[in-house]
Amino acid sequence: MKGNQNGAIERKVIGLIPAAGLANRLSPLPFSKELFPIGFGTGNKSHNLIPKVVCHYLLEKMRLAGITRTYIIIREGKWDIPNYFGDGSTLDMRLAYLMMGLPFGVPYTLDQAHPFVQDAIVALGFPDIYFEPDDAFVQLLAYQAAKELDVVLGLFPCDQPQKADMVVLAEDGRIERIVIKARRSDLRYSWGIAVWTPVFSDFMHQYLAESKEKALHQPELFVGDVFNKAIQEGIRVEGVFISDKPFLDVGTGDDLLKAVRRWSAQVY
Repeated sequence: MKGNQNGAIERKVIGLIPAAGLANRLSPLPFSKELFPIGFGTGNKSHNLIPKVVCHYLLEKMRLAGITRTYIIIREGKWDIPNYFGDGSTLDMRLAYLMMGLPFGVPYTLDQAHPFVQDAIVALGFPDIYFEPDDAFVQLLAYQAAKELDVVLGLFPCDQPQKADMVVLAEDGRIERIVIKARRSDLRYSWGIAVWTPVFSDFMHQYLAESKEKALHQPELFVGDVFNKAIQEGIRVEGVFISDKPFLDVGTGDDLLKAVRRWSAQVY
């Protein structure tokens, strides 16, 4: 394990991006929400400005942390995502695409990648959120390596608990519990990105296998639910304060507008 010129940690780290959502809150939308343009970038072969989609920012942040292999999990009909990003060469990454299996929640979507990531550090990011800073995954990976933790969550301030997973923090940085989409809450932070070791990958895989028969008759399972179960079973989960700005979920019209305005404020 060693650092590169960007300060990233060089280990076997694989990115994991669930992109199987239906974007019902933005319907009708003529393309996948992960490809919604947020600002502009420059093309590889010119300095002309071209639209830059929201998922591009996530992939760049992963690449800055030395992550060159990433799996994007899609559902049938979202072929515009692989058509847009291709094999990832324009980002100096290797991208591969998996198909969503069981439609019972994001954990089941992520578990499609278990055979391919079970012996690696996983870096989880959501392709429809816009957040800062650029070195977010660098920070999480460095913290995980330094403390040899099995799960590290990137924390952001949040004043909309009804839309997020709010975290209950202990003084030593441990996350004691995650409160999922509460109508009201005095909690101040939510998690938006994560890294974890094979210990958690295997735990989630086993937990989902045992819950599969019940899933059809239960509410949608969230990643926060699995984190809560892991905490109950003694897996240490800690958080790192990543930013003083909330992440923005472009799956909602309000946050989409905020994301465009935030990008504009940074540039102009």
